[in-house]
Amino acid sequence: MMRFKRRVAMVTGAGSGIGRATALRLAREGAYLVLVDQAEAGLMETTSALPEGTEYLRKVMDVSDEAAVEALVKDTIKRWGQIDVLCNNAGVAGSHPPITDQNRDEWERILGVNLIGPMLFIKHVAPHMQSRRLGSIVNTASVAGIRSGAGGNAYSASKAGVINLTQTAACDLGGDNVRVNAVCPGLIETGMTQPIFDYARANEKAHKLGARCELRRYGNPEEIAAAILFLASDDASYITGQALPVDGGNTASLNLPGMKV
Repeated sequence: MMRFKRRVAMVTGAGSGIGRATALRLAREGAYLVLVDQAEAGLMETTSALPEGTEYLRKVMDVSDEAAVEALVKDTIKRWGQIDVLCNNAGVAGSHPPITDQNRDEWERILGVNLIGPMLFIKHVAPHMQSRRLGSIVNTASVAGIRSGAGGNAYSASKAGVINLTQTAACDLGGDNVRVNAVCPGLIETGMTQPIFDYARANEKAHKLGARCELRRYGNPEEIAAAILFLASDDASYITGQALPVDGGNTASLNLPGMKV
């Protein structure tokens, strides 16, 4: 399949995990890539894994820096003249203290990357999509944005915000044929979630990883990337404003402790 042949796709958080899997899949389907991450080493690893001949632009930056976002969009338009796909995937998790012990600085950091970042990229990319009446934006939210128990307070609030941003942006941009959707991953083994996996494996609890999902397992980045590419592609041409859980069925039930054997 070459659903993205000669299309320009921008991917934030491309240095690892879901972002890397998305970038590699887009490249295999013919896209020109704009890859963004704060971690230069991760970006280098991603670009080294791209299929030979892939055209790409690599940028180390903070997604909450509006001046940097605006400059990157201008550089992309100067190079290729268009942006067809935007995948807002950059994210940070933060800690898990109770609500009475929350830290304002951590909230601002998490909201800056997880929510303000996607807003800024949409703000500066969408006008180019509107001018061509063509474009697809896919935000990475989380099951933590749907219900509690899948992340800390700040992280969960940021992902709930991403879901609502997806809906409001879809309403703003739909008249210009620009679609905005989100994926809501469940438990996926990535760099961000690695401490959970390391703890479980070190304490003989690996069998519990993903046990509350209806599929009784955790997921991998490639499975989320597949959903992102579907929503970004013409196969999803009549889908906008939606938040798609990709979670092994985790949000399909009440998921109460002790419910599942």
